[in-house]
Amino acid sequence: MPERPDIDEPSLAGRLYDTYSASLYRYAVLLLADASAAEDVVQQVFASIVRRPPRVEDEAHYLRRAVRNACYSQLRGWRLRRRVFVDDERPLIEPVAEDVAPDERLAIERALRTLPAEQREVIYLHVFEGCTFREIAEATETSINTIAARYRYALTRLKELLAL
Repeated sequence: MPERPDIDEPSLAGRLYDTYSASLYRYAVLLLADASAAEDVVQQVFASIVRRPPRVEDEAHYLRRAVRNACYSQLRGWRLRRRVFVDDERPLIEPVAEDVAPDERLAIERALRTLPAEQREVIYLHVFEGCTFREIAEATETSINTIAARYRYALTRLKELLAL
């Protein structure tokens, strides 16, 4: 078995953290609708990088996938324990425009929290990260038609909840 080249794990983890942690945290928050749980998931992912650095070309894809897998594991655990969701006071989304009133942002957040995680994920990746449906489909290993349907269902539900 070939020897692994020496990698300075703390500096690798630090560089990856500095580069990707903010967007990974936002992704986890939107998936879990829970800021504390999102912090835990991101911390777990970076702790695993310190223990065993990844050997991948596309670090962003690897990290997003790791966070996604950890979030869905968390969601499965919550379903098994029948976790009751409590509104976290911390925001799910950062203000997207300066002229958005705080009550409008809160209404959007409440509406987003009611969506299934799969729909929140598509909304986040498409709207906030600028990913195309094809990119989302590839990243989540889901058909592009399913991604488009999730987006369409999410928008319909958000319009109903926000009375748009």
